[in-house]
Parts: sequence; structure tokens; C-alpha cells
Amino acid sequence: MFETLSNRLQGAMRSLRGETRLTEKNIGDTLREVRVALLEADVALATTKSLIETIRERALGQEVLATLNPSQAVVKIVYDTLVETMGVACDRLNLATRPPAVVLLAGLQGSGKTTSAAKLARLLRERERKKVALVSVDVYRPAAMDQLERLAEEVGVGFYKGDRAERPETIARRALDEARREGIEVLIVDTAGRLHVDQEMMAEVKGLHAAVQPIETLFVVDSMTGQDAVNTAQAFNEALPITGVILTKTDGDARGGAALSLRSVIGKPIKFLGTGEKTDGLEPFHPERLASRILGMGDVLTLIEEAERKVDRDSAQRLAEKFKKGKGFDLEDFREQMLQMERMGGMANLLDKLPGMSEVPAAARAQLNNHDTRRLVAIINSMTPAERRHPDTIRGSRKRRIALGSGTGVPEVNRLLKQFAQAQRLMKQMGKGGLKRLMAGMKGRMPGLPF
Repeated sequence: MFETLSNRLQGAMRSLRGETRLTEKNIGDTLREVRVALLEADVALATTKSLIETIRERALGQEVLATLNPSQAVVKIVYDTLVETMGVACDRLNLATRPPAVVLLAGLQGSGKTTSAAKLARLLRERERKKVALVSVDVYRPAAMDQLERLAEEVGVGFYKGDRAERPETIARRALDEARREGIEVLIVDTAGRLHVDQEMMAEVKGLHAAVQPIETLFVVDSMTGQDAVNTAQAFNEALPITGVILTKTDGDARGGAALSLRSVIGKPIKFLGTGEKTDGLEPFHPERLASRILGMGDVLTLIEEAERKVDRDSAQRLAEKFKKGKGFDLEDFREQMLQMERMGGMANLLDKLPGMSEVPAAARAQLNNHDTRRLVAIINSMTPAERRHPDTIRGSRKRRIALGSGTGVPEVNRLLKQFAQAQRLMKQMGKGGLKRLMAGMKGRMPGLPF
């Protein structure tokens, strides 16, 4: 989402690298580039002005003026200012109430409320170990209730179904009563999409809010609507006591201004970022991590958390045991590693969270997608178990059979075998204590954090 903004801001920071001291002139030149980058990213004008003035004031302070490394000093200032603008720390859901804690989702049509309701239910069930149920009070959109019911089954939570002939308040009250009887800890209410200028629909959601008394009222907004997302959030915030925001579709090509503007404009925190259509695509919003990624410093903490949740520990342990016993790294292992990588969002997602990887050309990053991983896995799946254990036996007619079975071509089979050979050599080096040498070699190439 922030690729363009990130590239522009990093370019502005690089312009200071050759300077030995910060002056009003070189700071002014850099801030002009920063201002353009923020406005192009659809950051609200008031937020942009505030950011620029804060950065200018801090950059021209006596302590910074005396620094021997102007570029790093300004990056630190920009980082701190971005974090403060977006909220300083991660705002968790407040579920401290007599069960069930009601979470109400509201927003425009098509903003992703129903999918977000299921994603949130899965997150609370898996990570918070909560007993969760969903209810849809969308009596307007055809099949809205059926869609949420299917999603509830997919994520393994309860579902209360209403009738489209009923009023939303009636459905919600009945669901709340049933949730109390069944010992549900969190009840998530998915409402119908509505325009903030539709007085009748806004009156309806106000009545619904009064009926269920939610402890959390989350505004769900599509990040791709840019500055309109902020304006709409402001209007909803005037009508409802919003406690936080879910920013959806953040894996798209949106310019990202909403994430930087929402907190400062409406005074409410972004609590979650939604990505993709899969039900595991919802993450708590960490301002400091996002600021780090925007400035090209990676997001190692999120990467570690993803690995903890998504990597198959048994599989990793089996591979480690193979290394200890001196057994070879074969195509079965190679396939498993690719599948593990795909579960973590693919190689491109991993690189995006590593420090310094913003320097990798965009064309090269674009080639590292999950589609390629799935093709490689399909090729390995077309091999016999013996061929996976002994790749050196794969020649002529075997390559043609494998290509035909995987829907690819012989050149792609050859490319896979070449990649595997490179990975195999690397694994052998690591098995012989080469990991320390590898890390020592990388250390000089990885840019240090500016603080």
C-alpha cells in the first residue's frame, strides 16, 4: 500500500546523505519533497501541514544541528513524527465487560465489513482464545446473512441467523440473548452498508447501537478510497461513538494516506489492517512498525510473529534433524519450504519486512509472487517420490513427463532444478557451520537502523 510513499520519502532522505550539517536550506529542500510525497499519497492537507512543521521544528533544533550524521537524524525525526501521528502504540480491543462483549461494525457499502467480521472472529478465537459468535443484521443486501453464515462455519465460530423480514434491532437483541445463554464471550454484529448522507439509514444504526450497547464500535473503511475514507470516517464519527477503525484492502495499490490521516483527523485509532480475501488476513495495527516499513527499515517483529503462527514447527524440526544427521536436502524438503513461505505471504512479503530490502529493484520484487511458488510446487508434485529424493535422475523424457503433468514447460522444470541445486548448496554450507559466515557477510550489506 505504501510503496510509492515509501520510495518518495526514502528518496528525500537520501538527498541529505552527502551533507555534513543540517541547515535551513537543505532541510527546506528535503521537506518540500516530503510534502509532495505526503500529498501524492492522499494524506489530508491539515495532517501534512502538521507533520511538516513538526519535522522542521525538530530538525532545526540545536541538538540535531550539531549532529555528525544529518541523514540519520532526520530519518529518526520523520519516524518519530509518523508514529506520533498514527497513534504511538497499538490500540487493542477493549473487551473488559460482562460477557458477551458486543463489537459493532459499521461503514459504507462494499468496504469489507462482512469479511472483516469473519476475520476478526478468527483472530479473537485463535489468538485471544475467546468464544466468539457472529450475527448479521443486514436485511437489505441479498445473501448477506448466508455469506456471513458460511464464513462463520469456515472460521469455526457461532452464528445467529435472522430473517430479512425482521428489523435489525430485533435480530440483534435476540442474538444477544442467545449469546448470554450460551456463554459467548464476544458477539460481533455485522451491519448493512450505508451512506453517511442517508438520514434514515444512519438513524437505524443509531437505534441498533442503543439496543445492543456495544463496548467497541468499529468503523470499517476501504483504504483505496483515499482522502474520502477520512471524510466518511469523520461523518460516521459524528453520528456514532466510534472507538476505532478497521482499514481494509491495504494490500492493494492504494496510496496509503488514510492510515496517516485518520488518527489526527477524527481522533480515533486504527485498530486493524485488513489484507486480501482470506480469513487470516487481519493484523493489529502497530504504528511504529508501519512507520519503520514506510522508511525502508523493515518490520522484523511482525515477521517473527507470522513465523510463530504460520510455520509448521514439526516440519522445521524434521528438517533440522536431517541436518544434524547429515542427510541430504531433497525436493520434498524444498517443496515444504516453499509451502511454508507461501503461508507467510510469499517471498515478496518476507522481503518487504526485512531491513534494507526497499533497495531491491521493483522489477525484481514483482517477480517474487505466490503464483510462481504454486507453479514450482505443481512441478514437484508431478514427480515420483523417487525423483524427489534423487533429482539427478531427472533427465530428458522424465522432464517432459513432469512438465506435461504440471501444465508447464521443460524450461520451467530446468529452472526449478537449477533453483533447487542452488538451495541445496546453501543448505550444505549451513550444515557445515556456514550460517555464521553467511550472516557475517550479510552484516556489512544490511543498513543499520538510524536509531
